[in-house]
Amino acid sequence: MDLTQQEWSAKMAEDANAFILDVRTEDEIAEGIIPNAVNIDIYKGQGFIDELEKLDKTQTYYVYCRSGNRSGQACAIMNSIGFENAYNLEGGFMNWEGEVAE
Repeated sequence: MDLTQQEWSAKMAEDANAFILDVRTEDEIAEGIIPNAVNIDIYKGQGFIDELEKLDKTQTYYVYCRSGNRSGQACAIMNSIGFENAYNLEGGFMNWEGEVAE
């Protein structure tokens, strides 16, 4: 499900079990990362899916990339392998106005 930045932030703030998933490349992460995010690069293909399989599928995931495209794909993949709640950040990191960690 796609959420605007405001919806994504508000929902995440209310969620004690929020898991922030960054699906960008290492080079992109050098530009900054949303605090407490875990990175799993979607371009790893099967490796990406293997890493997802290690995660708790009942948890709520807030997923982002640079522009919102890859994270939308990641949410679709997550849903297809049994994740119940995966939310895509519309506009991605390049439109993020919240806190950024180096």
